Amino acid sequence: MRKYIFTLLFPFLLLACHSNREKEANVLTVTIEPQRYFLEQIVGDKFQVNTLVPPGSSPETYEPSPSAMIKLGNSRAYFKVGFLGYENVWTGKLAENNPDLKLVDCSVGIEPVYGGHGHHDHSHEAADHSHNQTDAADPHVWSSAKNAVLFSQNMLNAVVELDVENAGLYRANFEKLTQKIAETDSALTRLLKDIPTRSFIVYHPALAYLARDYNLTQHSIEFEGKNPSPAQMKELVDLAKAENIKIVFVQQEFDIKNSEVIAREIGATSHTINPLAYEWDEELIRIAQLLASQEK
Repeated sequence: MRKYIFTLLFPFLLLACHSNREKEANVLTVTIEPQRYFLEQIVGDKFQVNTLVPPGSSPETYEPSPSAMIKLGNSRAYFKVGFLGYENVWTGKLAENNPDLKLVDCSVGIEPVYGGHGHHDHSHEAADHSHNQTDAADPHVWSSAKNAVLFSQNMLNAVVELDVENAGLYRANFEKLTQKIAETDSALTRLLKDIPTRSFIVYHPALAYLARDYNLTQHSIEFEGKNPSPAQMKELVDLAKAENIKIVFVQQEFDIKNSEVIAREIGATSHTINPLAYEWDEELIRIAQLLASQEK
């Protein structure tokens, strides 16, 4: 019902967005909190950055409220993650009805991981170019520090186009940001170099890029976006025992029941993580520290 009402209201919301554009000329909108982190480091106090998906919500199932859509339409630019399916459902009409709204794809140039989203994915090999063309690209590109520079570079390019007068400031801020990203990458590389087990379990497969770029293997509990069947749970337990997995992650927006069951079955520890945290670098380092602290 909610989706039906949203569809009916959508054209009117777009019209409202268009008529109120001048009111929030200094506002930029992003999809998720990690994007807000990157963009705020670049723009400083020159723009206000609005996050579309509120904390605690999943960006892959989120349906924007009418007020959120109006605020989005009133922004100077919308920075989408790039591979999130829901973003592409309505951004076409949004652009059509708001021709002055700049749409920015933050994932341009990033090599996607395919086939690891929504099932028991396996690892760093998921980026193999032999992927099935029907596979969707994994949208969680921000989960690796090695993607973050290009992700942020796409933001910088768009901001400079919007405000050429302050281009020097934005580029200087970007240089500082890249130094922070490099420090995060070095910390992750150091922490993950000699960990006892290079495989881990996570409820929702949001760490595929971390796995690919730091030579890890991710196995997800969730199967094609749904809770696993008893047979799938048994398969994962057997696999975890075979690979000596001792750590299970679950995102704070998901039910922890299945994660706790699997952790008990394999004698692992279970930890709540938040890949959608604003403190993007701190959360990735915390995840790496947990992986490094596993018992052999």
